Amino acid sequence: MENFDDTVFALGEVEALKRAVAIFKTVPSTLVGSGDDAAVVALNDHRMVVTTDTMVENHDFRTDFSTGFDLGFKAVASNLADLAAMGATPVALTVAMVVTKTTTQMWLEDFARGLQAGLDQLAPTAEIVGGDLASGEQIVIAVAAHGQLGDRQPVLRSGAKSGDIVAVAGTLGRAACGLDLLLHKDQSLAKAYDEWVAVQLRPNPPIQLGVEAGALATAMLDVSDSLALDVNRLAKASGVTIELSTGKLSGYAAVLELAAQSMTSRDGMERDPMDWVLFGGEDHSLLATFPESAALPRGFKAIGKVVGESAGLVLLDGQELSPKGWDSVSS
Repeated sequence: MENFDDTVFALGEVEALKRAVAIFKTVPSTLVGSGDDAAVVALNDHRMVVTTDTMVENHDFRTDFSTGFDLGFKAVASNLADLAAMGATPVALTVAMVVTKTTTQMWLEDFARGLQAGLDQLAPTAEIVGGDLASGEQIVIAVAAHGQLGDRQPVLRSGAKSGDIVAVAGTLGRAACGLDLLLHKDQSLAKAYDEWVAVQLRPNPPIQLGVEAGALATAMLDVSDSLALDVNRLAKASGVTIELSTGKLSGYAAVLELAAQSMTSRDGMERDPMDWVLFGGEDHSLLATFPESAALPRGFKAIGKVVGESAGLVLLDGQELSPKGWDSVSS
């Protein structure tokens, strides 16, 4: 009988991985999966899109409110969003992990279930095809995701043109609100607004919308660090001026108003939900620009416009918007 209280360290790499990998599903495009020196994946395009992301315990996540399942799901979601922002269809992912000497096999398998659940929900035709497991002082999760473009060109950050409509697919501000709820001294608030907490713990980026929009978008990127920061990145890469409208962003803030009021009533600190929308990260929504003459793809909402060429400037209702957000190195 398996003992799920056993630590990964006690079981050893081979046995721990054998049990965890058994959770993953296979897909037809994987010719050689986990278990050999490397995986072999069939592609219908000679171009492969590759992205990677690292999550470090006590810097990018905390295990006191994120379960192994949450972290597995989030690791998949954040990487798939980067592929979708290029207009690529996810095909395969590899996962490298550092676990501690106290990490249990139950936690590792819960993490594996989160990885698979993320694929089932967001990219059911992709597979976890391999990875690595090591021991260290804190948990580290590194995912590399691979996608393919089909017969289309990649959507870059540098393609926005004057006159383009700026639009978003997905949520804004909810993950940041969820994080503040989780960190609040009154823990009953996280339960009261569990929908926003869920976006923080298990983001749900619109992967398929990104793939579909790739045929029309002139520029696109994943909003991971904040809308303000990422729209500035797009403006600089494209050499354009972008103007956003508070009126068009107000709906994203309005749904968070009650949560803000509840937190304020508990601690007396005023909160503006628009700060979450503009400067909060981890929703992993998609920010894109589209030709003014074209109808916006389904699922995208206009929030502004490219108003001219420049060295890269972003305005909010005519005032410069500071590129404030999460910095994975200095934050």
